[in-house]
Amino acid sequence: MGNTVTCCVSPDASPKLGRARGGAAAAGADHWGDAYQAAAAGGGAGPAEAESGDSDPGGGGGPHLQHISDRELPDDLALESNPSDHPRASTIFLSKSQTDVREKRKSNHINHVSPGQLTKKYSSCSTIFIDDSTVSQPNLRSTIKCVTLAIFYHIKNRDSDRSLDIFDEKSHPLTREEVPDDYYKHDPDHKHIYRFVRTLFSAAQLTAECAIVTLVYLERLLTYAEIDICPSNWKRIVLGAILLASKVWDDQAVWNVDYCQILKDITVEDMNEMERHFLELLQFNINVPASVYAKYYFDLRSLADDNNLSFLLEPLSKERAQKLEAISRLCEDKYKDLSKAAMRRSFSADNLVGIRRSNAILS
Repeated sequence: MGNTVTCCVSPDASPKLGRARGGAAAAGADHWGDAYQAAAAGGGAGPAEAESGDSDPGGGGGPHLQHISDRELPDDLALESNPSDHPRASTIFLSKSQTDVREKRKSNHINHVSPGQLTKKYSSCSTIFIDDSTVSQPNLRSTIKCVTLAIFYHIKNRDSDRSLDIFDEKSHPLTREEVPDDYYKHDPDHKHIYRFVRTLFSAAQLTAECAIVTLVYLERLLTYAEIDICPSNWKRIVLGAILLASKVWDDQAVWNVDYCQILKDITVEDMNEMERHFLELLQFNINVPASVYAKYYFDLRSLADDNNLSFLLEPLSKERAQKLEAISRLCEDKYKDLSKAAMRRSFSADNLVGIRRSNAILS
């Protein structure tokens, strides 16, 4: 996640599409690049403001001075409210999907319908079926389907319709077509969301990992800004999350002007303004720990399994097994080297000649 990122504000420059970079663009990129780099390095929000009304801690007649530890959130509550920051917190999209999953299972049980697909393949003693999607190299098509399904459940099972003007499609339309007056009443279906995201990822040549980071930023925005993703704002929120994720993840990021060529009617100024608001609402927290990324990946796999979104399975061949074994061996050797280095740092050098380990005796 620590890749170098670049943000652009110039309408006539793009490294990905081979355009020359102008002086104004370089200045803007340096300014926003510093902000991204500072945020990725761990820069957080400023100190919290002191509560008013505290006075005279030693006096008997004044109000009681609340200790700072009493105002802090308990660990469990903090984890629950920030799933995009902590690996132990449950993802929001998976919890929002459980209501529909339970209803679907109940309906299948009553109607005696098999929950699985008739063509689904299962491993046996003689044959092991495996897909080509891993946490380090997810399958692009399957990952986009899962991410858009998670967005669909966010919209369908939202708590309310809290939003901000910068994300409202009526105030900031993405196309020149007139937005209907009842645009906020109709929830988009999964296919509609999938087509919108797939178009962006295909045109900008984004990776599957970027889709997972997009979902992390989306849930972080909903948590930090205390808003909901709904029919009136989902396109702009998803676009802002994709824009930010592509700049954080890819070494050669897509510039804002590139998205203006994909979405013909949106302006660079609008993209820049939305990007600034998105970053401010995230409190410039664009860091995604590996543990959080892995949690989102496996929760997306669980979401796919609950909704019968099958990954393409193929029998495990000898060549694929040897390749997986080689990758595992490299990872194992790497962790052994790291553990040895940590062990050497932990020993004292006082009267230390050598370290001998005795064999364990099992009786």
